[in-house]
Amino acid sequence: MAGLSVAAIQIPTAIAYAGLAGFAPEVGLYASVLPLVAYALLGSSRQLIVGPDSATCAMVAAALIPLAGHDPHRYLDYSVVLAVFVGVLSVLGGIARLGFIADFLARPILTGFLNGIGLSIVGGQLGKLFGIQLVSREFLGQLWEFASRLGETHGPTLALGVALLAVLIALKRLTPRVPVPLVGVVLGGLLVFVFDLGARGVQVLGEVPAGLPALGVPSIEPNDLRSLATAALGIALVSYCSAMLTARSFAARNSYEIDASQDFIALGVANLAAGLSRGFVISGADSRTAVNDAVGGKSRLTGLVAATATGAVLLFLTWPMRYIPGPALAAVLIMAGVGLVDVATLVTLRTVARFEFRLSVATTLGVLIVGVLPGILIAVALAIVKLLSLASRPSDAILGEVPGRDGYHDIAGQADAKTVPGLLVYRFDAAPLFFNADYFKQRVRAAVALAPVTPRWFLYSAEAANVLDFTGSEAIEQLRRELAAQGIAFAVARSRGLFDAMLRRTGLADRIGADHVFPSVRSGVQAYLERG
Repeated sequence: MAGLSVAAIQIPTAIAYAGLAGFAPEVGLYASVLPLVAYALLGSSRQLIVGPDSATCAMVAAALIPLAGHDPHRYLDYSVVLAVFVGVLSVLGGIARLGFIADFLARPILTGFLNGIGLSIVGGQLGKLFGIQLVSREFLGQLWEFASRLGETHGPTLALGVALLAVLIALKRLTPRVPVPLVGVVLGGLLVFVFDLGARGVQVLGEVPAGLPALGVPSIEPNDLRSLATAALGIALVSYCSAMLTARSFAARNSYEIDASQDFIALGVANLAAGLSRGFVISGADSRTAVNDAVGGKSRLTGLVAATATGAVLLFLTWPMRYIPGPALAAVLIMAGVGLVDVATLVTLRTVARFEFRLSVATTLGVLIVGVLPGILIAVALAIVKLLSLASRPSDAILGEVPGRDGYHDIAGQADAKTVPGLLVYRFDAAPLFFNADYFKQRVRAAVALAPVTPRWFLYSAEAANVLDFTGSEAIEQLRRELAAQGIAFAVARSRGLFDAMLRRTGLADRIGADHVFPSVRSGVQAYLERG
């Protein structure tokens, strides 16, 4: 039952998303059979449903249109190669255990990306909803063209589209478990059939070829392989991260674990299956996964049943699809696009994390203005710049005892904090590395200069440093020599892991002296007090 429920949503959604990506309706069904089988056999999520996805389809269109133009045969050939490239890259990523990269596409970036995709989908479907054939493919161009050609609205198309959209919205709110996309296309098809709306100018899907895809070797210009490979890298990353976001959410809800690297391989094989069956790039589908969970799907057998049902429709039941109206598919896609827009997360980010809010908005604007892949790259670059900025100028503290609190803490703002006379305990809240080593030296010199009296010991608490590079070790050695010239002994507390290993490899631990390296700040303070 879960498999049939998933298929009921997968079939009309796949047809709609095929149009979004620039393909004929049957290509969406091709991409909905073998990929499901591949993931069911290899994936680690019990509930994830893979198939055509709105965000991935938008990225596919952005990658293929500049290369293949409006030639449908070339477009499909290039799509096959793109899907194979995405599949190979994903499989290699899984074999190399690169599943952790899903953690590096931050939630604000994903939110901004999906918001941009959602808005672009809605903008791209307005013309179809109003019966206007828009030429522009860019978001701003589409809005401008739509506004300037609003007088060309086709009344019957608009009436049908708005009515179906209203029905879909009502059903989604009142009966969430009903397969809303299926209701939309079936109702639209019935209205076209009963009232002969096709003869009144309403665009319909037309003949959908039955049967399996015709296999063949794709024809492609060698000079375009590099562009396809570059696009495949970005699509593979976003497709995988999006799928893992969905898979992890439902795994946590149902108390089981997934293997991220295994799923990288499974998603890669699913994309290989999509390419070899003349489909296009697929990803994890959140709406269909949610349906699977809601109706009680507990294992990957659901995907096999859904694939079987989709294949049966492709073989034997394509003839009713000729009556599906364009406005019905536009209504389904508009619902999907609106569903991608996450205003609640934006509101939360604006309240608690202003930079992440701006990063998310920048991602959205980038996707809408300069394109999907460039928009993501810009956002990731901004995030990396911000991360490096924070890491290169970390906070630091002078430590002392605060009444009522155990251990040693930052004395800033603590009027009753106490320090040990002649001992300066200093903490740098990052590992001293090549990009912050000079700043580390500046802060240590400033701390010594601002001390009420010249200290006899400088105790560096390395609790925040889990690693140390050669530049950082040189900075520590330089400070040790400078302090020694002032009669100040240099000591280290909480040296551990890779930080401690580098101290020993460089001989810095010997120059500091074993009697000045301590397992804790407390033991360092005690040693100072005992030695006077």
